[in-house]
Amino acid sequence: MKVTVNRKAHFNAAHRLYKPEWSDEKNFSVFGKCSNPKYHGHNYELTVSVTGKVDPETGFVMDMKVLKDLIRKDVEEVFDHKNLNEEVPEFNNVDGLNPTAENIVIVIWNKLRPHINPNHKLSVTLYETPRNFVSFNGD
Repeated sequence: MKVTVNRKAHFNAAHRLYKPEWSDEKNFSVFGKCSNPKYHGHNYELTVSVTGKVDPETGFVMDMKVLKDLIRKDVEEVFDHKNLNEEVPEFNNVDGLNPTAENIVIVIWNKLRPHINPNHKLSVTLYETPRNFVSFNGD
């Protein structure tokens, strides 16, 4: 039997969705107000889910304190109160990723995956707003 444990977290961050090689008009037509050159922000909510067999010795799939500390170090400290385009390496260079919710959730998953038991499945859900959210599980 497998069980999924979940940990919620949050961070606040600003970003701008745009492609530097495009005109302001084209960026606005594709990304709308999210392409504002002065940036805009979100109060992101995050759920990290780890699925695996329960360890018969500890009774844990994963120690939740370990998961909490991992999220704090690799997600909250990296993203919280940051301008993603300027302060997060994956997004801040000319060839960097556009900080869409889809790309942010993949970056977060990639930061966490090396620290999770390889026999366990990792899934990350990122809420950009209460109604707009994305999930990634490595597939």
